[in-house]
Parts: sequence; C-alpha cells; structure tokens
Amino acid sequence: MVEKKKITLNVNGVSYDREIEPRMLLSDFIRHELDLSGTHVACEHGICGSCTILVDGLPVRSCLTFALQAEGKAIETVESLAENGKLNALQNAFWENQGLQCGFCTPGILMSMKAFLEENPTPTRAEIREALSGNLCRCTGYHDIVDSVEAAAVAALSSGEA
Repeated sequence: MVEKKKITLNVNGVSYDREIEPRMLLSDFIRHELDLSGTHVACEHGICGSCTILVDGLPVRSCLTFALQAEGKAIETVESLAENGKLNALQNAFWENQGLQCGFCTPGILMSMKAFLEENPTPTRAEIREALSGNLCRCTGYHDIVDSVEAAAVAALSSGEA
C-alpha cells in the first residue's frame, strides 16, 4: 500500500487540502478530487494539449505533471475563465467565430491561448498558428480557431484589457 501525502493546492483561487497518492497526476487531481471536468485527458502523453492548464500563468500539460509538483503554485483551469456564468472575451470570440466543433480540445486551447495573449496581446495570424501548434484539434482546419484568437485579441485591445 502506498503511503498518502498531504497536499494543499490552489486551484482557480481556492485552496484545497487533500491526502493523495504521490504519483497522482494533476489532471486526475483536478478531475477526480475536485470534480472540475473541464480539463480533458486524451492522449495521456502530453502530445495533444487537451489537458493544458495554467500553472503560475504558464501552460502545463496536466497529464504529465504530478499533483505534488503543483503545491504552492497558482493553478488555473478552464473553469476560471467565465465569471458569474458570463463568458470571458476569449470564450466569447470562440463562440462568435465558430472556433470549436465537438469542443473536446477547446479547454486546452483556451488555456494555451489565454497565456499566449497575455504574453503577446497583438499577435499576427502566423504567431497565433505557431502558438496553437501544441494543441491538436481533430475536427477543424484551425482557420476558425485562428479567427477566434485574433478576434479575442482585437476585443481585448478595444476594451483596454490588453
């Protein structure tokens, strides 16, 4: 029997105390310990990007990260984006520009693009494509996703959020 470890994680601004097995993945902690189902797991090898979350503002593959590694860090999942049930600018741009189809990859893309736009608030389409290269979408040709990210950047600039 594996000895459990006490851990405190800050997820979406809320502190959670749990006892977990040391090898528990961060994606499993988020999904099974916290019941936050927005973080999706697909390839379990860090290739597809579906499990992408932000740790201290940087995109991280939660399927490759142990929960213990995230202790003391600020974790953001896709659930952190909407406020009071209202979509944020990035989510709204995806909605308005048909940036999703089945939606399975969308949470990981949204989190990757949140970090990208914070670093580069006025990206070119080529820069957006490059930033998206770590996220696989099996349904679209990425054109609408690029349009969505571009629209979110323009909306953020016009509202003064950038």
